[in-house]
Amino acid sequence: MVTQFGLAVRNFVGPREIPDVDEILRYSIRAEELGFESLWVFDHLLLGVDPAFPILEAFQTLAAIAARTNNINLGTGVLVLSLRNPVWAAKTMASLDQISKGRFILGAASGWYSREFDAAGIPFKERGRLFERNLDIILKLWEGKPVSIQVDQLNLRDAVCLPMPYRIPRPPVLIGGYVDKVLRRVAREGDGWLTYAYTPEGFIKSWEKIKGFAREYGRDPDELTATNQVAIYVGPPMEEADKDMRHWLTTEWDFAGWSDSTVEHAVRGTVDECIDQLKGYTSTELDRIIFIPYRYRPEQVDLLAKEIIPRLKAE
Repeated sequence: MVTQFGLAVRNFVGPREIPDVDEILRYSIRAEELGFESLWVFDHLLLGVDPAFPILEAFQTLAAIAARTNNINLGTGVLVLSLRNPVWAAKTMASLDQISKGRFILGAASGWYSREFDAAGIPFKERGRLFERNLDIILKLWEGKPVSIQVDQLNLRDAVCLPMPYRIPRPPVLIGGYVDKVLRRVAREGDGWLTYAYTPEGFIKSWEKIKGFAREYGRDPDELTATNQVAIYVGPPMEEADKDMRHWLTTEWDFAGWSDSTVEHAVRGTVDECIDQLKGYTSTELDRIIFIPYRYRPEQVDLLAKEIIPRLKAE
């Protein structure tokens, strides 16, 4: 049952736009005032050619939000971990967790956009292995003890990364992705799964796989959490809202055609229509929904907090 409701942050915008930092900060402060559990930023180094999609760097965006909020959790949804030097990443994330006093949540995946891997000099075809290498090193460094590992070009000789993260024992690690290999990774190494634009039916299918894989690895599936990012447009009747939502999602968003990630996941319509659609999600084993409000409009955030979430909690 869904008990937590987060909100996506507009650090990623459409072509010919520029992220508005002042608006991001106002939006984040308002989200905390309204009682949202968490805020989530997107991550890419580069995205698109012509047109290109501007995106603010994830950690710096979260640090700015952390300095202006007090209680709301701050997550990456998701960080392309395979692109990061794991030592730098461990230091940056531990520092962010200290700055926010334990509010950081790591959502991470191996990535899909080959051009940014090529530009960064990271072998795209090795992204899965590099993800696992990087996560292993980060988790070891977060323990605050000497780490000695020599792999690829990395040579850690009694490396100590201090200060450790603020949260004990460490920030939660949610792993994103769709294919069975990744779902196994969630079950084996993660604290939970963070997926994107899945219908309730699509979520259930993959979540059952994750639970089965967890049992194979000797883990208790009940210790894993599940989070889904869901686009929502509250207001006009469904027929009108559907047209606007589809245009937005098909012009500014990407969906993996080989996965259950789909435009059809989107919730749209009047308050009552949105509640009816969201019941499909709240009846699953999802722990958290991250709402992506239509075009990040402030009135959408207020409607979610005042009209949608209270009714979902009362169900």
